[in-house]
Amino acid sequence: MIRLEKRPQPSQRWSMATPLVAVLATMLFGGLLFGVLGTNPLLAIETIFWEPLFGEFSFYYRPQLLVKGAPLVLIAIGLSLGFRAGIWNIGAEGQYIIGALTGAAVGLAFYPVEAWYIFPLMVIAGALGGWAWAMIPAFLKVRFGTNEILVSLMLVYVAEQFLASMSLGLLKNPEGFGFPGSRNLQQYESAHNADLIANSGMHWGVVAALIAVIFAYVLLNRHMLGFQIRLTGEAPRAARFAGVRPARLILLCLGISGALAGLAGLFEVSGPAGQVSIDFNVGYGFTAIIVAFLGRLHPVGILLAGGLMALTYIGGEIAQGQLGLPAAAIQVFQGMLLFFLLALDLLTNYRVAWRKPEVA
Repeated sequence: MIRLEKRPQPSQRWSMATPLVAVLATMLFGGLLFGVLGTNPLLAIETIFWEPLFGEFSFYYRPQLLVKGAPLVLIAIGLSLGFRAGIWNIGAEGQYIIGALTGAAVGLAFYPVEAWYIFPLMVIAGALGGWAWAMIPAFLKVRFGTNEILVSLMLVYVAEQFLASMSLGLLKNPEGFGFPGSRNLQQYESAHNADLIANSGMHWGVVAALIAVIFAYVLLNRHMLGFQIRLTGEAPRAARFAGVRPARLILLCLGISGALAGLAGLFEVSGPAGQVSIDFNVGYGFTAIIVAFLGRLHPVGILLAGGLMALTYIGGEIAQGQLGLPAAAIQVFQGMLLFFLLALDLLTNYRVAWRKPEVA
């Protein structure tokens, strides 16, 4: 008879091993999925994980890992601070969109002026836009006790409507022959988030993601606020007795995560994407949730997990082109990673016990 027994103490070894086991399980069951769809499972897995790094055109795909990984890491770092404190911001995708809109709006407001201060102003506007959007669920949570999961998630759809409205209206390119979308910021030097080293994929968003990793590590391990965040997540009652103010923590954690998501949106719209368009958002805000948990909510782990998820993005696009796999199959493959991670995480606190059934 198989039973789950609660461990006296959470298993640190299993906690560290869970992400690796989840990745292996995803590869196994993902391969089965690809096989059902009529594709060679081994070839599909090889294409996703090997081709971007060591394939014939890896010289092109490797810089793209930085481009795809930077927004995931930047958003996931912000989310991880709240998740550690038990504050669940599921609406980072909306904050990502609003940050892109506010940042791009500032840049386009100056067009065609060329000045060094335009891009820094866009960065500030992007961070403030994401912060302001995150403050809506934060304020409602503090003031009325609403559920931040539902409010932040519903605001994603509101943000998407704003995105469509701006693409067709206020930010629409007046010289775009009626097509939706803003001017191309890649063609506006003062507002362009260009590669710092040509063709390297290293733009200011990558730099911001690395700074965020360092900031989060120092905050969580060397600052009183980091201690309060960890204490609130692990022992809420003890945190209250220690003088931690929940309302202040909610505002801080949601504000930081919103600002970082807004920055990710700004760096994306002014760099790789290049313009505000109806289909600008590609789900980075939701994928960053997987990155945060795959990295065990640890800054360094998130950095590594962001690289892995970027690999599945790039490899998935290659598999779609070369093997004819549908985009939905790649999305399911990425979703499997979170499913197995959460399922296997159960074994951190429980262990499988084998017992013979008692004979009457």
